[in-house]
Amino acid sequence: MLGTAQLSNVLQIVFNEISAAEISQLDTLDQLELLSEFKVTTDDVEKIADGEHPKFGCIERDGKNLFRYRAKDSRIYFEVAGDSVIVHRVLHRNTFADFLFRTNLGDVDEDNELGKNKHFWELIEEGEKARRI
Repeated sequence: MLGTAQLSNVLQIVFNEISAAEISQLDTLDQLELLSEFKVTTDDVEKIADGEHPKFGCIERDGKNLFRYRAKDSRIYFEVAGDSVIVHRVLHRNTFADFLFRTNLGDVDEDNELGKNKHFWELIEEGEKARRI
């Protein structure tokens, strides 16, 4: 059982219309599994920024950090704003694996390559502008 101190360390997760629609495309059991394991604490954010977290990554652009969470075949892209995790997109893993393969970048760091790709940032900006639910 988690203590009160551990619970207060967990950040609130907020989906926007786009990310909510994307997660709803998953099978119900996959949704439940993904949502039950996707928890972000302030400690996680510090480890992500230091590159020391196995399930999270960080993509930087213009001094702004966007975080990525890997879970099976899904990738959750989010930012941290205060005590909230704002989920911008929930995308299938092969979306970017195919991109990397087609551009002959299969063996490079996925987060670094995504950070350089303008189409990726267009997806994220679309999510940022979507209404939060």
